[in-house]
Amino acid sequence: MKQLSGLDAAFLHLETSAQFGHVSSLSVYTRPDTPDYRPYDAWRTQLQQRLHLLEPLRRRLAEVPLGLDHPYWVADPAFDLDFHVRHTAVPPPGTDDQLAALAGRLVSRPLDRRKPLWLSYVIEGLADRRFAVLTIVHHATIDGASGVELMTLMLDDSPEGGTVPPEGDAWTPERPPGDLEMLARGALGLARKPARGVLLATRTAREIGRATRNPVLVRAANDVRRSLRGPLGTVLNLGRTRPEEPDRPASLPSVRPPRTPFNGPITPHRRLAIRSTSLDVVRQVKSALGATVNDVVMAACAGGLRTFLDRRGVLPDDPLVALVPVSVRTGEETDRWTNRVSMLSAVLPTDEPDPVQRVRRVHESMTSSKELFSALPAERLTDFAEFPPPAVFARAMRLSARLRLGSRLTPGNLVISNVPGPRTPLYAAGARLEHYFPVSTIVEGQGLNITVQSYLDRLDWGLVSCAELLPDVAVLLADVLDELDALAAAAGVAAPAGVTGRARTP
Repeated sequence: MKQLSGLDAAFLHLETSAQFGHVSSLSVYTRPDTPDYRPYDAWRTQLQQRLHLLEPLRRRLAEVPLGLDHPYWVADPAFDLDFHVRHTAVPPPGTDDQLAALAGRLVSRPLDRRKPLWLSYVIEGLADRRFAVLTIVHHATIDGASGVELMTLMLDDSPEGGTVPPEGDAWTPERPPGDLEMLARGALGLARKPARGVLLATRTAREIGRATRNPVLVRAANDVRRSLRGPLGTVLNLGRTRPEEPDRPASLPSVRPPRTPFNGPITPHRRLAIRSTSLDVVRQVKSALGATVNDVVMAACAGGLRTFLDRRGVLPDDPLVALVPVSVRTGEETDRWTNRVSMLSAVLPTDEPDPVQRVRRVHESMTSSKELFSALPAERLTDFAEFPPPAVFARAMRLSARLRLGSRLTPGNLVISNVPGPRTPLYAAGARLEHYFPVSTIVEGQGLNITVQSYLDRLDWGLVSCAELLPDVAVLLADVLDELDALAAAAGVAAPAGVTGRARTP
């Protein structure tokens, strides 16, 4: 039995009828030559053989009475694999757009909290002897890095399969705790909370003292103060003279991101768009422009959003603000199945017409954000969720979700994430994994998420949107990939036909 961290629990508390806490992946496989190969049976057997390795798939929530403490994970003694592994299809010969439409509908539902928080849909009907697996897992269980690890445990590194470690006694579920036991645990945790809070406050005070002497944090604080508008900005800037500086775009985002059509109250309905592009082309572009792969991805997103919004006459004058998830794993965690993630905030230069300059501005903004991020201890960024009493924390999170405060006080316009994946081929019961499309989540006030997953020599793109706020997300993805073509051309990189741009996923 393991207790959820404050950050893990937050993903539960923030769920509403429109805002879900799960993240997903859409894997596309090529069947082996076996004549009677049955994808559903093969995938179910694949998971059955590895259940003792896949702890997040076997555990369910156990709530503490009266909400005295964060919930616990307990092994589910009534675990039923057939409940979690399901079978569906698209009309053959299925296209990538049909597959994305089906996946978008399937992720538009909450997970059953009475069961382990995951589902896996085997999807048949695809052209060219292919099938797909949509796996949905709650974010309270995994983050991006542990999600990739979970995938590698599920799969093999050869079509013949691998040697599965022996089961031992790891899959023996413990006795489910009763209400009295959970109440006692909650009371004990609540009693320890003040001492832990004092320790965290002491560490934080010491770090704040160091932070006041850190030039990166001082500069960031001054930038925020100068960007404030209204009475508060007038008071905080009173008597301060701003030194003369040459006109230059801001490298850190403003306090209030501009509004776009996809920044508003979300609904339960999701749209998904998927495509695959060449990782090698992106690497050549980043080398030619002195940037990173992530810089090129974000610049392509900026250019695509600029085109998409300008075509509709709703392009803001100010640049958009992107939130970028960052892993804060140190490699010393005692529990790998927990969230160790934070967020960077970066300027997305949608106000810049030149594609090369967009890359440079993204690079400058990300460099500034990383400097600010590295000035704070990584563990402190996640420890703050442990500070408030769990009952107060849970009520505050739920109240924020019910009042849809994210629609009024959103810190960014969208989330952009680039997740590194395996560089060698993977297999499921002899079927080769061809694509690993990320299907992330959206939150109140941010009806768009762009996530890119690398696998082999490709980048697999997954754009998720609120169907009512941004119904034509596939058009946006085409604009983003057209921008990637433009960047390759501007950098003098010869992209093979159909590798970037409007390439169809096989």
